[in-house]
Amino acid sequence: MSKSLSTAVLVAVSVGGTGEVPAIGESAKGAQVSIVELVSSINPGSTDFILRSIEAAERDGDAALILKLDTPGGLVSSTREIVKGIMNAKIPVIVYVAPDGAHAGSAGVFITLSGHVAAMSPGTNIGAAHPVGIGGKDVEKEGKDLAKKVENDTVAFMESIVEKRGRNKDWAVKAVRESVSITASAALENGVIDVVATSIEDLLRKIDGREVTVGDSRVTLKTAGASLKTRGMTLRQKITNTFSDPNIAYILFMIGVLGILMELYHPGVIFPGVAGGICIILAFISFQVLPINYGGLLLILLGLALLAAELYVTSYGVLGIGGVVAMLIGSLLLVDRLDPAFWFDKEFGISIWTIVPTLLVIVGFFLFLAFVVVKAMRRKPMTGKEGLVGEIGEVTTAIGRQGGKVFVHGEYWFAEAETEIMAGSKVKVLEVNGMVVKVEKEG
Repeated sequence: MSKSLSTAVLVAVSVGGTGEVPAIGESAKGAQVSIVELVSSINPGSTDFILRSIEAAERDGDAALILKLDTPGGLVSSTREIVKGIMNAKIPVIVYVAPDGAHAGSAGVFITLSGHVAAMSPGTNIGAAHPVGIGGKDVEKEGKDLAKKVENDTVAFMESIVEKRGRNKDWAVKAVRESVSITASAALENGVIDVVATSIEDLLRKIDGREVTVGDSRVTLKTAGASLKTRGMTLRQKITNTFSDPNIAYILFMIGVLGILMELYHPGVIFPGVAGGICIILAFISFQVLPINYGGLLLILLGLALLAAELYVTSYGVLGIGGVVAMLIGSLLLVDRLDPAFWFDKEFGISIWTIVPTLLVIVGFFLFLAFVVVKAMRRKPMTGKEGLVGEIGEVTTAIGRQGGKVFVHGEYWFAEAETEIMAGSKVKVLEVNGMVVKVEKEG
């Protein structure tokens, strides 16, 4: 779609004082609607995916964005970021719980109800939004006072959403306090959602002509027959989405702790420490202790440190391989691209064709240093006593039973030999014993 057409389908402000309601798109023909699908937990990876998809849809002038959702829930902090992004979107965001059999649990309830349009497919359900700890642990077990604070704050968060969107406040509060759930048909009947649709096309037909509030403006959707554009995750988002699952994040953290402890108790094993360090950083990113970009930078620095350590520690390649892995993951996390098809795109971020050659150059440099170090270690010593062995010298005082003297390597040494050697003869140093060299006649 051309830029002029894409710009025409986005209406940002209403006509002041006329009472007219502007429409998203002069007509459905030529309008574009983005579709993003999330079938995972709500975590930093999925948050980044959704927020960047909204930004990209706004930039392309899409008529709307449909978030096709199927989630068991996730982190509260990530949920708040997504809700804030939807609430402040410059285009309508339609949250659609689909396909049949899908559900919007826990964090998914907040996201669904925050949409400009909330829709569900038949055979889906929504609810059970009571806050729990990581791994499903009940917050009340961590302290009643803390549990009450968390619950009240979560209820207030839910109330602010449904008041903004004009949805069933009583049910929404029960979903948090009592973990109630509801089917798609019952949700529509009770004013929890706006539409039940069997497919994306059915959804676009049913919301066509609906008025929604985008920012401070009332707009009318014109979506029937609009063209569809699917937006997928970038490689970075796929990585963070995988590692950010609360269960996987917890496992990563425990592996990291055990690996580091094993290295501390058994120094020199190396592999547990390397794996533990990488897992700990990934766990911190997953728990949102570290921003994704900072985590990527930390992984790159860890990788450089491991490669440098490979030059001084005999690890049989473990440190080097760990360094390459850490740098590769860190490079992918450091800077993202808006378009998942970024392999040949040079407009945004760091291209994979920049990352791979750069890593190869760095690894090649460290391999070269390792080669130089090994070569130097194998080279015959040139100084000290070891440097005398094999050197050619001259006898200055004849060597007999009581020994003699030789001049070798710029120094005078007491010398011994198995046979007598006359002064002025050339000799070769065989070994060094304290301050005495053992020699034999050269030639």
